[in-house]
Amino acid sequence: MCGIAALQLRNPRLHPQMGSLLSSMMCQIVDRGPDSAGLAVYDTPGLVSKGTATLSLLGKDQGMPVGDITAALETLLPVSASTAVRVVGDTTLVSAAVDTGLLVKAVSETLRGPTIIGRGEHVAVMKSVGHPMDIAAEHGLEALAGSQGLSHTRMATESAVTAGGSHPFSVADDLCLVHNGSFSNHATIRRGLVRDGVVFDSDNDTEVGARYIASRLQQGDDLETALTNLGKVFDGFYTLVVTTADSMAVVRDPIACKPAIIAETADYVAMASEYRALAALPGIENARILEPEPGKVYTWSL
Repeated sequence: MCGIAALQLRNPRLHPQMGSLLSSMMCQIVDRGPDSAGLAVYDTPGLVSKGTATLSLLGKDQGMPVGDITAALETLLPVSASTAVRVVGDTTLVSAAVDTGLLVKAVSETLRGPTIIGRGEHVAVMKSVGHPMDIAAEHGLEALAGSQGLSHTRMATESAVTAGGSHPFSVADDLCLVHNGSFSNHATIRRGLVRDGVVFDSDNDTEVGARYIASRLQQGDDLETALTNLGKVFDGFYTLVVTTADSMAVVRDPIACKPAIIAETADYVAMASEYRALAALPGIENARILEPEPGKVYTWSL
């Protein structure tokens, strides 16, 4: 099954409520995916900051004390980078005022095989195994502000129940993907991407979708075109939500097998697997409510 809840806040006055609103939405989709969960939050003070690259690392234990990680990174990065390492719930966040690629290189040289689950200037990604609301609480979701939020509750079907297999998958700067469903030809597409030099972190079929979208964007597609191309290549039943630094997109497979409902107002766009996750949003009684059409890509920008 799996459950998706996503929120883009058009009205900056709602930014302080992002975490509480997303937490409320997420609570209503727990029974769709009780084994693990993940979160992506954008422009959240205290987690990310403009002009600074932030990496989200899987797990709170990276094999070294936080102070030692910071000291080691400071020897590899410019003094002006203002390197910072902090643990939030079951996630380690590493930030520095440098290019993301340089920070990835420094972290990879410092730690033994770190799993990077999020990267960019705007997004922080957090995920773990366990009850989704416990994971949300451990990461302090209710208190977080931000411009966008994305959450996923997982019922594993295509790969094992692991934190690394949880969604969202963030494989390029500020790009995140969550998925309800399964890709039947993901192994074939994975082999093609590997031949092109793409490196994978998990055996999850959703990561193949994320890597494919990142590849298409790198080749010059915009987000809508990338998802249109995905629909031509991937077989299976799926609802996808993709977020970037300033946009959100939703697409369902051509049969629209997996559920999705969208609410849109002047203040926000919200998407969830079930309407009950939208019912408590402010102004929902005046929202435009729609069920996404099969195979159609829907996009919104901040």
